[in-house]
Amino acid sequence: MAGVENRVAMVTGGGRGIGLATANLLAERGAKVICVARSEAELKAAGHGYVVADLASPEGCEKAVQDAESNVGPVDILVCNHGLGSAHEVVIWEQEIKTWETMMRINLDAPFYLSRLVTKGMVKRRHGRVVFTSSTAAKAAEYAGSAYNSSKAGLLGLMQSVAEDCGEFGVTSNAVLPGWVRTEMAEKHAAAEALERNVSTEQVWQERASLYRAGRVATPDEVAAMIAFLASDEASGVSGEAIRVSLGCVM
Repeated sequence: MAGVENRVAMVTGGGRGIGLATANLLAERGAKVICVARSEAELKAAGHGYVVADLASPEGCEKAVQDAESNVGPVDILVCNHGLGSAHEVVIWEQEIKTWETMMRINLDAPFYLSRLVTKGMVKRRHGRVVFTSSTAAKAAEYAGSAYNSSKAGLLGLMQSVAEDCGEFGVTSNAVLPGWVRTEMAEKHAAAEALERNVSTEQVWQERASLYRAGRVATPDEVAAMIAFLASDEASGVSGEAIRVSLGCVM
């Protein structure tokens, strides 16, 4: 695929799941990949260049970008993929304010900080790609997930804002909305649901798969393929879009 060769791609949450699949695919296609996460062990195992950083603060985001650009070069592709899941959430009248604040800080504030930091250089160079990993929950809210649902919906507003502000400078901004994908984060959610319902985790996954006409959930590689496309020059005409990767289902 054209347009990622020798580009510097920073992938947050790049130590596992969709982030790791994306990092692997971009590297395979010639990008200079730098992964960001809190776990150095996961990042080392991933086998790409990396920065250990906590993105829950402006300072952590600034460190991630500064270290990435010092080690590899100006960021051409930003994949905001990190985030918290909703396994620990409860119905809204029982939701802790701290849960809401933490979710927003990581799932929405950090992508803003990172976008703010990298787009200035992209605009100056008149080229850039920003891709956010949102969720189908941004458009079809899940039960007992007010903080997660809202943070993922907020990402769509941020994505469109980046597209509007940066569009005249050759910078595109898009979001992918995965449905259920069997990642470590989703496994925690499934385990919590299984415990609450007194069923097996495998039964939860079977029920989730039944929501899709294909009879299965999407894979990390399938989501990564869409992210990699949006990061490429071939997607130069696509910006401000929220694209579901959920086998045709809105869930």
